[in-house]
Amino acid sequence: MDAYAYPQAPPHPYPYGYGPQPYGGYPQVKRPWTDPAPPGRRFHQLARTERNRWWRPLVGSLFVLAGTIVAMVVLMIPMAIVWVATGHDLNDSGKDGSIFGNTNADLFFNLAGLALLIPVAGFAAWWIQRRRPGTLLSVTGRIRWRWLLACCGLSLAFLGLSYGLSVAAGLAGGDDGGDDGHWVGWGKFLVTALIVLVLVPFQASAEEVVFRGWLVQAVGAYTLEGRTAPFARALSRVLRTPWPGIVVAGGAFAVGHDYTGWGPVDIFMFGAILGWLAVRTGGLESGMAVHTFNNIMSFLVPAALGTLDLEQGSVGFLPVLADVTALAAYALAVVWLARRMGITNRTPAAEGPQPQDTPSQDTPSQSTQSAPPHADGHSVPSLPDGQAAAPYQGGHPIG
Repeated sequence: MDAYAYPQAPPHPYPYGYGPQPYGGYPQVKRPWTDPAPPGRRFHQLARTERNRWWRPLVGSLFVLAGTIVAMVVLMIPMAIVWVATGHDLNDSGKDGSIFGNTNADLFFNLAGLALLIPVAGFAAWWIQRRRPGTLLSVTGRIRWRWLLACCGLSLAFLGLSYGLSVAAGLAGGDDGGDDGHWVGWGKFLVTALIVLVLVPFQASAEEVVFRGWLVQAVGAYTLEGRTAPFARALSRVLRTPWPGIVVAGGAFAVGHDYTGWGPVDIFMFGAILGWLAVRTGGLESGMAVHTFNNIMSFLVPAALGTLDLEQGSVGFLPVLADVTALAAYALAVVWLARRMGITNRTPAAEGPQPQDTPSQDTPSQSTQSAPPHADGHSVPSLPDGQAAAPYQGGHPIG
């Protein structure tokens, strides 16, 4: 055998074979499906991955919207079958805005249907944007449970403050209490309470994932960085901030509710404050906590008094002022506690390039020069002209 002949097979089972390879001698490696989170980025910029293109956030948003409709339809069909099979009548469906003609059934359908948005949004992030679904939750790619529990404690304080301010707003507005219902008894209350306690955490979290996660990051994925025109540079500075995404998501959140009067303002401010907290704390935990506790109490109290109504009516100015004031106080407390607990709001910074030992160019090469050992301890076979076949070192895979 010729001393300079390239070996047909490696002497050891390397993870990548040697021999003639495409792209200048390096083996072709399949690129991972998802891109890692961009280093040193804030929460609203997590969709700015290497494969981000202008169409991915747009197509993904349309997919989430269509997925919402499909999820509702898919859920309604088995529920209707079970509802009829258990002896109920669907003739009352559609009356007074009711779907099944029963408050508990309507409540279950609405909460479970919204909860299905979590896998829909996660699949859109994975399939269309080619990133980890966990980046919708926080800069760490997951729920930070210790921080979530801390926010739950603050949420209980928010409920107390919100209730006190609501009572004060009612008194200031001349509300004498009126007929606020009466205790319905444990038999009726427990069924509603079970539905609320089981499904509301998923429903509230799903709304946070879609509006404060997906939408804020979808808008934040658009950037004009690198443009030289004065207007483009000015617009790029605006797009680098989280405010375009916060405003768009807050508006969409308000449109998704049916409140009238000052109600849309209340919903918009609720969404905007929680969007700001998501960026400031680097995740959705603070929004998930306060949204969950707020909705639980909003359902349980009317259910206990027999006044639960899924219709969203008019809201006055003073109740909105009380609600926004309590939520603003909650936001300040969250920011203070996040600073005390050292909660990160950016992805880890990129590590610097690792130094590599390379042979000096002024060292004469010998055709019989031995190659440096591979990382697994085996010798790398020599190439003609004394050059060693470089093992795969990582970096940007080809695909």
